[in-house]
Amino acid sequence: MAIILIAEDEKNLQVLLDERLKHYYTIILANDGIEAMDILLSRHIDLLIADVMMPKMDGFQLLNGIRQDGMKLPVLILTAKQSFSDKQTGFTFGTDDYMTKPVNFDELHWRIDALLRRANIASQRIIRIGDVTLNEANYTISKNSMTIELPPKEFDLIYKFLSYPGMIFTKAQLLNEIWGYDSESSEDTVKTHVSRLRNKLVEFQEFQIVTIKGLGYKGIIIDN
Repeated sequence: MAIILIAEDEKNLQVLLDERLKHYYTIILANDGIEAMDILLSRHIDLLIADVMMPKMDGFQLLNGIRQDGMKLPVLILTAKQSFSDKQTGFTFGTDDYMTKPVNFDELHWRIDALLRRANIASQRIIRIGDVTLNEANYTISKNSMTIELPPKEFDLIYKFLSYPGMIFTKAQLLNEIWGYDSESSEDTVKTHVSRLRNKLVEFQEFQIVTIKGLGYKGIIIDN
């Protein structure tokens, strides 16, 4: 079973999450961000569920820390903080999904399974959408007899969009994840690379990069 670490300081919710999820996954509990970080550094974890408001180290600090350390495991923020700015902070720091309390456990189960499927796609380093194949090993996208080799940053962008179809990524999040937190590039760099991708991939009708005005982009799969 997949191993899920839950960082949550509210004991009653800890017990409830463990009881509802333990039949599907191996559950490990942490009481705060520091304890969660220690666990992440000491053993393999397939997915992290983290509250935001925790003592010692909150969920955003934990998320920021694991992304800066290069950890790529999927993260789901589960919190009572529902404002747009809170969600933007979570995605900017690198969360893969964001869910607000009170918890709908059926929805939580669906979201966990979706994140684990996407993580498996990422580990295989290949995405297939109909006749289209993206191969991270050589930065190529191909369909039938047509193959295009992309520059690494452009490939990383389209691979990100198609690994998480329908998920909105802010320009700041993409800049941090693909160019790095210490990059001197601006958000205009992301815009330029997306424009180049659209021009190069015009023959690929199986997917589309959609602009979310004032926020960023998302990739969508086109059903034919």
